[in-house]
Amino acid sequence: MFGIHEIDAGGLKKLLDAEKGVHLIDVRSASEVAQGMIEGSEFMPLHTLPLRMNDLPKDKTIVFYCRTGARSAQACMYLAQNTGIQATNLRGGIISWYQSGQKIVLPTAA
Repeated sequence: MFGIHEIDAGGLKKLLDAEKGVHLIDVRSASEVAQGMIEGSEFMPLHTLPLRMNDLPKDKTIVFYCRTGARSAQACMYLAQNTGIQATNLRGGIISWYQSGQKIVLPTAA
């Protein structure tokens, strides 16, 4: 998407495997997350981002994802406009992650 940093599923897999300080955030709804999520990600519905953006780590690469990449792109733009933090969007969302053969896990009860 124009104006934001993006990464594809293969690139994200490499980044996560390298364990280079990635903070992965799922901005989908609770009902979507209940169907599965990328292991190690934090659930943060898009509508809560304005309330929680100051809690995001400043020393890690933030990667947002959603179902197809549209809402997570909005999260990236919102964060950049309001904090100056350049987050990364998972292009194609969790659908592209799954279609590329990557693992999806059920969320754990908190």
